[in-house]
Amino acid sequence: MRRTNTLVVLAMLGGAVFCGPVLAEQTASPQTAEEYIIWPPDGAVIHGGKLWVRMGLRNMGVCPKGVAFPNSGHHHLLIDTDLPPLDQEIPSDRNHLHFGAGETDARIELPPGKHTLQLVLGDHNHVPHAPPVHSKKITITVQ
Repeated sequence: MRRTNTLVVLAMLGGAVFCGPVLAEQTASPQTAEEYIIWPPDGAVIHGGKLWVRMGLRNMGVCPKGVAFPNSGHHHLLIDTDLPPLDQEIPSDRNHLHFGAGETDARIELPPGKHTLQLVLGDHNHVPHAPPVHSKKITITVQ
């Protein structure tokens, strides 16, 4: 049966068809899990724009994308943006950097000015855990 026929059958049976973003199934995380930025500290002044970001995780493990292992995930660095929807796949763009190889530090370059940094942990499918595990947002200045 073709998909269009299936939708017609669902409609005749009283089924509902939804349009819009598909919510992903979320992976559980322990209530005690904490993600944090080790470096740079909140309020840091960075000279030159190139810096290392060191990422920390407590009461969970880090593993690469695609690996579904209990109580584990991989880091995503949010630059100059708010947390994305916490029930959908984390975007991948210049404001949402994925560290799917299991990295716990990264060298980034930012233009002069004030910037915010925040981490959010994603599961094997880049979806935040339930409950979500994320760091506090920090502000740094690049000169």
